[in-house]
Amino acid sequence: MSGTVILSEGAEFDHVIQEVSRYIHLYVMPFGKDERTIARIDKRENMYGGNGTVYLIQMFDQNELANNRLAAYMVLLNNGDESGFHTHNARNEEELYVVVHGTGEYRERTGTEGAVRKKVLQKGDITTINSIGYHSIENTGDEPLIMFVITTNNP
Repeated sequence: MSGTVILSEGAEFDHVIQEVSRYIHLYVMPFGKDERTIARIDKRENMYGGNGTVYLIQMFDQNELANNRLAAYMVLLNNGDESGFHTHNARNEEELYVVVHGTGEYRERTGTEGAVRKKVLQKGDITTINSIGYHSIENTGDEPLIMFVITTNNP
């Protein structure tokens, strides 16, 4: 993936794990396998033209799920960290975000020039994104914004 750095160890990896572990238990039990911790952390700077850093905590290895995006945590640690506007149209994917911790602003629009609709998100909120819509998310609070993300894989 272009623009993606995989964090497997080091101070930054440890910092992300420590921050997220304050709010959620980072363990998974894949079907037929023993309970274990996360598979990896993907770091994306200026994701889709947004500001700051987005961390994707991958809960499964690629061979465990169809596209390795069915269960991941999207983490925006700092105020202003943002995933810019993007669509999943080319891959015909849809996403579901469940806010686990923090506050943020979700934005969506139809097409590249459509009117922007905004919603403040907080713990417990759920939003869905269809494959033709454009969307972005920004941490607007003083604590990490942590979202559980499920992405369909509809080839």
